[in-house]
Amino acid sequence: MDLLLDAIAKVESRDNPERVGDSGRAAGMYQIHRPYWADGTRIMGVYWDYREAQDPQKARQVVRASLSHHGKGKTLLDMARIHNGGPKGDQKEATPA
Repeated sequence: MDLLLDAIAKVESRDNPERVGDSGRAAGMYQIHRPYWADGTRIMGVYWDYREAQDPQKARQVVRASLSHHGKGKTLLDMARIHNGGPKGDQKEATPA
């Protein structure tokens, strides 16, 4: 999973924790949207403000929790698609393999 998380950070932001993208709707090195952050922190049982999506350690924990939950039993490629397209991203045509 660590290699996948590293790859996602490189592709999404070139490892830049201050990156803001998708017209201001995605934050941090993993380019996390608010619903993703809310879901990931819920899975973890914590409340972290969305502004903390730019904290590399917290963002990595949220992405790991989300992918472990929604990607359980899935391939790394499926998990990358889930990160990009949401909990059912591996099933969407918009996130081709």
